[in-house]
Amino acid sequence: MNIENEQYDLIMMETLEKTEKTISVLNGEYITIRAGRANPHVLDKVLVDYYGTPTPINQVGNIAVTDGRCLVISPWDASMLKVIEKQILADNIGITPTNDGKVIRLVFPALTEERRKELVKQVKKMAEDAKVAVRNVRRDAMDSLKKMKTNKELSEDEHAFCEKEIDKVVSEAIEKIEKLSVEKEKDVLSV
Repeated sequence: MNIENEQYDLIMMETLEKTEKTISVLNGEYITIRAGRANPHVLDKVLVDYYGTPTPINQVGNIAVTDGRCLVISPWDASMLKVIEKQILADNIGITPTNDGKVIRLVFPALTEERRKELVKQVKKMAEDAKVAVRNVRRDAMDSLKKMKTNKELSEDEHAFCEKEIDKVVSEAIEKIEKLSVEKEKDVLSV
């Protein structure tokens, strides 16, 4: 069935866009979860005060992975060392920085079994939050379709078809979320 209705097309596009954005946000959150290896993305949410402006660390210096468990931050301005160190401690990312006067080192400890289980719980909670967001998108789309049906802009058959299409988009999004969650859990649990 092909529906020639601009409003329906708009609802479908919006639903697709919002579900993709939710998946993208979840993916971004998963990147910041460390799984035992040095990952520069753990610093993505850490903003330092750079001459009065909150700035991501990767914009005030270089971040390098020296070995599997160590990040080295080399600020371009040596006066930023203390500021970066303080902010990393304040943001409580789970790693204590060491400052040698030239660079800041973040040594990632090996994850304990207990910490891995905590991270898996965190991964599952993030996935559940993403699913809730997708279901909310579905609810909004269904409400819009119901209004269109009430205003006689859609027939009964068209309404049923549109609902199935929205459900299909939502089901696919939830499958993607599940898949991402399972992959991240494996990543966290692998030693």
